[in-house]
Amino acid sequence: GLPIALSLVCGVVIAAASSIGLAWLLGGSPEIQMSLAPKSATAPVAMGIAEKIGGLPSLTAVLVVITGITGAVLGTKLFEWIGVKDDTARGIAMGVASHGIGTARAFQVSPRMGAFSGLAMALSAFATALVVPWLVDMMQGLAGG
Repeated sequence: GLPIALSLVCGVVIAAASSIGLAWLLGGSPEIQMSLAPKSATAPVAMGIAEKIGGLPSLTAVLVVITGITGAVLGTKLFEWIGVKDDTARGIAMGVASHGIGTARAFQVSPRMGAFSGLAMALSAFATALVVPWLVDMMQGLAGG
């Protein structure tokens, strides 16, 4: 349980913080930054979070789909390149990073990978709903705004 929990929290924090940070570095407006923050959660959850933190839910929905497709297309190849063979680890990574679309791809690879992807997708949606608003408040506090 602990490795899964740590993977979920790290995945959620890294996905949100890197999205916000990259958008900020590229001059994205605060509204765009907040639309990017929850993009790694499943669409209904991500849209609700985006609305709560000042993002555009419709933009977030598009970003969620792009994130899912990218993860589904590149995820399994990435696992091959870096040598990850365990379907449990691969499933958790797919579920956290690319939610429903990645989970559908994971089930094509193996039932075990798909099951762990579905579990990780659900748990990461919950973790995203808890962590992203807190992370946004913390980052805004550090930035002085």
